Amino acid sequence: MTISAQQETVFSNNQLSVEEIPSLQTLALLPISKKYRTLNILSIGLIALVLIGVASALRFQSFWSLPEGLLQAYPYVVAGIVAVGSLWALYHFFADVRIFYAIREQDISKQSGLIFRKLSCQPILRVQHVEVNRGPLDRWAGLASLQVFSAGGEMHTFEIPGLSIERAEQLREFILAHKDIGAR
Repeated sequence: MTISAQQETVFSNNQLSVEEIPSLQTLALLPISKKYRTLNILSIGLIALVLIGVASALRFQSFWSLPEGLLQAYPYVVAGIVAVGSLWALYHFFADVRIFYAIREQDISKQSGLIFRKLSCQPILRVQHVEVNRGPLDRWAGLASLQVFSAGGEMHTFEIPGLSIERAEQLREFILAHKDIGAR
């Protein structure tokens, strides 16, 4: 048997009927932690308070006199910070509950988006490595983000935020244990 004859028996590329292809609509998506939305809104509130505090400290400091135009702009600056912070928090209030993920034998998926819905699927076979990231606020809330890096890319393919640390580690271990199984 020649090498090309061996390759013919291993490789197949049969045409599939569209009806035979599994539907992603049947994918059982799991929600991320509800703490994630609360953490985002809390973070936005803290950022807005810090910015208002800085603007107020500059406005009411007694070390030097500010031009009259800057003194008159203070209420508009505070109103702008409150407006942007409110819109940002409102977005997270509605968008964060629309982040879902799923893991199957051969792939991991993430669905997100408030206005424009996006479903990303990463074959586990193509996963280069997986990271569990926790910032200071994530550690305080007991949350983590799972970043999935695909082969050939320097940036993560996608990130699943708002997972409990136990779930993030569980998913990471599963992916690492199964990423070479499909290659056999």
